[in-house]
Amino acid sequence: MTHTDDYWNHNTHYHRLVLGAMPDPCDAALDVGCGEGLLARRIAGRARHVTGVDLSAEMIEQARERAADSSASGTMEFVQADFLRHPFPEGAYDFVCSVAAIHHMDFERTLTRMAELLRPGGTLVVVSLARNRTPLDWVLSGAALPAVKVIDRVRGVGGPAGMPVMDPEMSWGQVRREALRLLPGARFRRRLLWRYSVHWRKP
Repeated sequence: MTHTDDYWNHNTHYHRLVLGAMPDPCDAALDVGCGEGLLARRIAGRARHVTGVDLSAEMIEQARERAADSSASGTMEFVQADFLRHPFPEGAYDFVCSVAAIHHMDFERTLTRMAELLRPGGTLVVVSLARNRTPLDWVLSGAALPAVKVIDRVRGVGGPAGMPVMDPEMSWGQVRREALRLLPGARFRRRLLWRYSVHWRKP
């Protein structure tokens, strides 16, 4: 069965940002909360080997099926597991990333674990969601709404069936403070489409 990788949504919009942060060369990459593996397949076009991990058995099954149809040059494997419990080798990855998944997990433990898995000089990128809590949060989110509606109408929002969805608990301010505390020197940026990014290079 052939699957298409041409769907777009508020999460896949930031795949280009993630791919642009990849080191070159990249021997080993890890996608945390990989879902049905679209980002992992795109990473496999630039990395020798990519591992995707997700708690959902349904998503991992889809990821494996779609990887079989992929023409990416790198090899791929998909692990159905709790990221925080699975014995990934520390310091083994050039690149660790996560898109729209870390708010499903314990933020501090997950970000710390992601950093531990990086080799010195490796790159970590997280894109996810945060909760509006302050008046400024609501103003900024509301100001983005007209542009987001236009983008959604032009692009068309799609995605795989069965993708787990959860509202974020941490506010924008909490995410920024914790990310900068846990990853000294990291860059935090609030972005359109109600997402933020954290970009960090391990010393």
